[in-house]
Amino acid sequence: MRGAMLFAAGLFLGLAAPVLVAQNARGGVVMMNHVGINVPNVAEAVTYYTDKMGYKEAFRLNDDKGQPRLVYMQISKNRFLELNPANAERPAGFTHYGLHVENVADAVARFRKGGLKVSDPNTSDTKAILANITDPYMGRIEPAQPTRESMHYKAIESWK
Repeated sequence: MRGAMLFAAGLFLGLAAPVLVAQNARGGVVMMNHVGINVPNVAEAVTYYTDKMGYKEAFRLNDDKGQPRLVYMQISKNRFLELNPANAERPAGFTHYGLHVENVADAVARFRKGGLKVSDPNTSDTKAILANITDPYMGRIEPAQPTRESMHYKAIESWK
């Protein structure tokens, strides 16, 4: 019995260690968790993604006039589509993709060490800790750390 337990523990550590090392080598990146797009009409987009694609609305933030300025559509437990209203300064289309990271401050330091231009971390009004990488090919990549208080974390935890 003891031999089987030691074998199982060794197998677990042998499989888990490379994953942990690989994640740390990537700056603590866990996964890509969202894509952001600007849309001409947020209400129409929400209806489309709900009715046609089967996504559910995870959360939204409204401006001071009660109009949506950000809507997260939940594709799966850990994957989202971020909708923002298009306007003259923010044309319709792709805006960024988000990376779920274990620790934004550590990720920022690692990305800067690699020569990337990265903003300082800040806490968004969704309560996630964010930074922004200036990407010469896509424009922007958003390292995001969902805190337990964040709307992202609550949506993930409530997934059914």
